[in-house]
Amino acid sequence: MAKVRVIASLDIGSSKIRTVVGTLDEGSQVPNIIGVGIAPSTGMRKGAIIDVEETINSIASSLEDAERMAGEPINHVFLGIGGNNIESINSKGVIAVSHAGNEITEDDVDRVLEAAQAVSIPSNRRILRIIPKSFTVDEQKGIKYPVGMTGIRLEVEAHIITGLVPAVKNVEKCVLQAGVDIDDIIPSCLASAEAVLSKRQKELGVVVIDIGSGGTSVSVFEEGTTLHTAVIPVGGENVTNDVAIGLRTSIDTAEKIKIEYGTCAPMDVNEREIIDLSLVSKIDTQKVAKRHMAEIIEARYHEIFLLIRDELAKINRDGMLPAGAILTGAAVKIPGILDLARETLNLPVQIGFPQNFDGVVDKIDDPAYATAIGLILWGSRLENRSYGFSLKGINLKKSFGGVKDWLKSLFP
Repeated sequence: MAKVRVIASLDIGSSKIRTVVGTLDEGSQVPNIIGVGIAPSTGMRKGAIIDVEETINSIASSLEDAERMAGEPINHVFLGIGGNNIESINSKGVIAVSHAGNEITEDDVDRVLEAAQAVSIPSNRRILRIIPKSFTVDEQKGIKYPVGMTGIRLEVEAHIITGLVPAVKNVEKCVLQAGVDIDDIIPSCLASAEAVLSKRQKELGVVVIDIGSGGTSVSVFEEGTTLHTAVIPVGGENVTNDVAIGLRTSIDTAEKIKIEYGTCAPMDVNEREIIDLSLVSKIDTQKVAKRHMAEIIEARYHEIFLLIRDELAKINRDGMLPAGAILTGAAVKIPGILDLARETLNLPVQIGFPQNFDGVVDKIDDPAYATAIGLILWGSRLENRSYGFSLKGINLKKSFGGVKDWLKSLFP
């Protein structure tokens, strides 16, 4: 009998908490999704916990739904963490090659990555991931995998993703109190990219834009590795708030009409088209112009894309990514968003749906599930590789099957 491994992921968002359960046959690279659970995220705001008890209950509810559908108990999960507490910096590490004949080994790669983390990081921040961009051996730059080469000096350019210690600990505490252990913590921006990108897109140059309720994460990939990550504190929640203020409705009504009637293309809406709020709400009974709502929504999404363009300009990639922009997350399902994004970003744009999995496809063929599926894919490949290690005093070779497999997997 082939050995089957059960993998579970937990994506804790500001609006919804999603759990996905998958199985992986021995020797397979494609997980089979067997369970999905979703619950309202009542104790979170902007990716941070504001009520521990409510968050624990929401996590437990999502886990129970997924367990019931999968018919399997969930004991441990791969946890996606996002929100405004996530920041990233670039760093360099340099070591002298110590072995006879100056041949670079995996131990040297371990040491140079450790040197790269010896960077000035505030005491209230914790390193979640170190991702090597490229290595330099003596004067030869742009090396993707240096093991086996000969040199005296080894240098790495690395991208470091950090989280606020209190915020990360609070999330960990809630997950543990909900009754499951944590296999690993992965920044949500990397997880969603794992679900929607191909190796070719990562090689050519691409930006993944994950617009959630509490914020928008931006991940830029080039030459097969992560070039830049950022979190913009504006998301779908801000759009709802704008609609509520602009149309003078309650938040619940604003959310309902945004989902049912919302669009980013006001010019496609007839000026005379009216929304009768009494059909969707017992509180709000007035009638509002659909085009006016579309103008409010367009203005906020335009602002989000302008902020993303500013992020790309920081790394000189504004309008310069051949594979374009991939939009994912729950808030990208609104009509008209593709044209608005193309016009603002000056890039080819498409919606990113999760891929590279089997099973209950109809339930999760949705950009909102990109992070949860990305976490499953991450976990399914963890025995063979990793995309940068989390620093908990762990042995890289034991935890990730060796630096060699890990680094080779980073690049096509």
